[in-house]
Amino acid sequence: MGETLKGKVALVTGGSRGIGAATARALADEGAQVAVGYAASADKAAAVVRDIEAKGVRAAAYRADQADADQVAELVRTVAADFGRLDILVNNAGVAVNGPVDDPDADVSGFERQLAVNVGGVVAAVRAAATVLGEGGRIVTVGSNLASRTGFPGVADYAATKAAIVGYSKGAARDLAPRGITVNVVQSGSVGTDMNPEDGPTADAQRAMNAMGRFGRPEEIAAGIVFLASPAASFVTGTVLTIDGGYLA
Repeated sequence: MGETLKGKVALVTGGSRGIGAATARALADEGAQVAVGYAASADKAAAVVRDIEAKGVRAAAYRADQADADQVAELVRTVAADFGRLDILVNNAGVAVNGPVDDPDADVSGFERQLAVNVGGVVAAVRAAATVLGEGGRIVTVGSNLASRTGFPGVADYAATKAAIVGYSKGAARDLAPRGITVNVVQSGSVGTDMNPEDGPTADAQRAMNAMGRFGRPEEIAAGIVFLASPAASFVTGTVLTIDGGYLA
């Protein structure tokens, strides 16, 4: 286990599975204590906590609905109080609701929740974290390369939420830089998760659209997040790190 993040406390929202779980474990591998946020998968969150504790560092799971700004703010405050500090916020929680913009039967409520989670949840978490992060604090939000190039029909609303957090993060980076807090986005490409399985109906098309011709692994995205959370990224803020196997190449 490394020590680049020893003594740091990290909160990973959506940390019970996929990229979030891989990130929580990767942060722990570098010595960070990790709070795992989750919305519904209590058993999976508990499993991640056990994995982290087996590494010899502290971990705990917290339930919060990322669509509820009050719950998100309370999550951040509770983690900071329980662990005594907060150094790293990873906004990973997100949902995807796809459908063409001209579909008269579209589930509008689904799109509204997507906006609430993917944008509202991030904004609420950043605002709350800004009150407890100190010098050297890190905020990393997980976005999507669809914010830069959709490539597929039916993803306009999702792409818009991911583009929004890029703009928001750049603005927040300006606001928080004087306090030594960095704010960045990791844009992932096609990654094998429950949300986007490698055997899904569009998987072959996704593989064909990136230069490497394969899905990424959650651990490959986590590696970029850990870098941005580390002391090595002290002069990196307001930027977008795209990890997508060459989809945007």
